[in-house]
Amino acid sequence: MRDHIAVKFRAYPTGEQARLIDRTIGCARLVYNLMLETRIAHWQTTWESCHPTPAIFKDAYPFLREVDSYALCNAQRDLEQAYKRYFKDKNAGYPKYKSKHHGRKTYTTNLSHDNIRLDDKARRLRLPKLGWLAVRQHKRIPESWRLKSVTVEHCPSGRYTATVLFERDTQTPERTKPANIVGLDYASHGLYVSSDGERADYPGFYRNMEARLSREQRKLSHMVKGSANWRKQCERVARIYEKISNQRHDYQHKKANALADTYDAVAVESLNLKGMARKPKPKPNPDNPGAYLRNGRKAKSGLAKSLMDNGYGMFCTLLEYKLACQGKPLVRVDGWFPSSQLCHECGYRNPQVKNLSVREWACPSCGVRHDRDVNAALNIRDEGRRLIERHDS
Repeated sequence: MRDHIAVKFRAYPTGEQARLIDRTIGCARLVYNLMLETRIAHWQTTWESCHPTPAIFKDAYPFLREVDSYALCNAQRDLEQAYKRYFKDKNAGYPKYKSKHHGRKTYTTNLSHDNIRLDDKARRLRLPKLGWLAVRQHKRIPESWRLKSVTVEHCPSGRYTATVLFERDTQTPERTKPANIVGLDYASHGLYVSSDGERADYPGFYRNMEARLSREQRKLSHMVKGSANWRKQCERVARIYEKISNQRHDYQHKKANALADTYDAVAVESLNLKGMARKPKPKPNPDNPGAYLRNGRKAKSGLAKSLMDNGYGMFCTLLEYKLACQGKPLVRVDGWFPSSQLCHECGYRNPQVKNLSVREWACPSCGVRHDRDVNAALNIRDEGRRLIERHDS
């Protein structure tokens, strides 16, 4: 079968190339907004749909001819996909105009007549209109991979990246019969606890950088918006966020690879992460007013901040596709399954364990003493095994 894989390179454009990249991004955004405006106006006047192309705007805006035409064609494709998503599911929302100051600054170009090339050492990337662009090599590209497209992005930190999409031929992974199954229970301050007793011990990259981030944001708030120093400080703040994101993704990839290589199947809970992230701030204790103060400020909900920090939803997504590449399943147990309340030895349900402050408890029926998280992971593992057996039967 054929699948696609994307490899992101750090790009180092010259000053002239950087200006051309920013100009291409702006032209793609302009074409997208003009086509959206044309479609809305045509619908309001004739009640009929239309499909404008970038070519009809090049006479009114001659500078559109100076940039890569494939970037403008991909803007048209993005608008078509936005309309398809809207007509398929109204909750996706009607297509909106792209803002110059918000959103990702990217454009995509496609391979045609060898207009895109990556040299043998993967240190230079040739793009239309740009010529040879210097990139940093970090991954060896097999010769069997076929280049399809490139997405160039100007990051908020001021850095440039080039994401190259490849197509490759692979064998369809054979579905393995799960024998070694592990259950993962979500832990707000440690990412997960496995049924084998392993604790991920997530380092908390955001919390480690929180003091530095607050200091840089405080400097930004004292500057005149739109000034040169304000723009430089915005990039400093963005670089901190980018570093936190890179650290988090690196940690999640390593943990997901280790689980996918060790076990035949992984069972997790289906959690309402958005609802957990909207958890309100804790109320202060009148007997101890400083109980919820941190660094002189009232702290946000610890569970919500930890959830946003460890990125559990992204971790499950990474784990699912890494398991699928090896023919292994990721089993999602229903979120209403009482994993924490059940004794994995006798099945007794203890409703008192609903209180999150109860970290250890003894089963009133069989007397076995449980660690809350490990017991929940064992119950998730057993439920995942039951779901797999029911699906196979």
